[in-house]
Amino acid sequence: MTTPVYFPAQFMEHTPHAVFMQRCLQLADLGAGYTAPNPLVGAILVHDGRIIGEGYHGIYGGPHAEVNCIQSVKSADRVLIPSSTLYVSLEPCCHYGKTPPCTELILGEKIKKTVIGCRDPFPLVDGKGIEKLRTQGVAVEFPVLEDLAKEKNHRFFTFHLNKRPYIILKWAESANHKIAAEQGKRTGISNAWSNRLVHKWRTEEAGILIGTNTAMLDNPQLTARLWTGKNPVRIVVDHQLRLPVSLNIFDGTAPTIILNGKKDSLSGDLIFKKIPLERPDPASILSALHSLQIMSLLVEGGAKLLQSFINAGSWDEIRILTNQELLLPGGIPSPQLGNAQFVKSETYGPDQVSYYRNPKMLFP
Repeated sequence: MTTPVYFPAQFMEHTPHAVFMQRCLQLADLGAGYTAPNPLVGAILVHDGRIIGEGYHGIYGGPHAEVNCIQSVKSADRVLIPSSTLYVSLEPCCHYGKTPPCTELILGEKIKKTVIGCRDPFPLVDGKGIEKLRTQGVAVEFPVLEDLAKEKNHRFFTFHLNKRPYIILKWAESANHKIAAEQGKRTGISNAWSNRLVHKWRTEEAGILIGTNTAMLDNPQLTARLWTGKNPVRIVVDHQLRLPVSLNIFDGTAPTIILNGKKDSLSGDLIFKKIPLERPDPASILSALHSLQIMSLLVEGGAKLLQSFINAGSWDEIRILTNQELLLPGGIPSPQLGNAQFVKSETYGPDQVSYYRNPKMLFP
């Protein structure tokens, strides 16, 4: 149940819709890691400065934010719904998908005013939800905090506008910028704290990608076992289908996509997706993943795979974990950053985590 929140009349006179939209954006965060390929959305219902309902989209296939918001209104306050204002961080849907259209719910509850953060770029919505409400007599105000509302869904916007997943490149390196020891030798680089951070990152993305050599040499699990949350879909480039089924990525603990040059098929949690190229490149990989509805991608492959994404300009963020106390003489050099723009850094013991963005991307 929602706890009523009151704002003094004087406060309301000098505070536009932004304060309530900010609350919608806070609520939207609660669905992070669970809604893809749907967006993060928050909604609140306000009557005379009092929030009488709150909701967010919690999981893909589940009720949308508007539904959860209206359902949260207490019985005594339900009579107030038609004279309340609905705030929602993203344009309400107007089509049948996993759930009925939210525009129909708004009209059915006779809500007369809706305030929207930003327009939905999904082709089946993309302004049609706003038009539907307005033609039915609902007063619609938008955009409100548009840049923040778009940034909240930078993965969703990138997926639909750029026709590819939102891409985060990640690697760990030594103080002398080596991503690994000599070929064939395994060396732990990051510490326990930064390892947990990486597993947190995994819960936030739809998929995680490695190449054939990383799968064979490191035998990673690619799960989020060190953090509470949803495992990403595991994705491996295995063009010749030569990886043995004894590897951890085939253990059934998470769905796995094998990008290959031989077949398209489905076997339980294993998806074989054929890429009709002699040697897969970032463009073909991303096209295949877009067709499979992978909205965001964490690339944890080796130096060669990572560098191919950088050289192609196909990335949005780079996150580097540097062990400042470790030297790897003769090791494998880290990828070259190119035009990466530094954003910030954090320190976890001897590990420094540096964040970069691609200044050319829509939502870096």
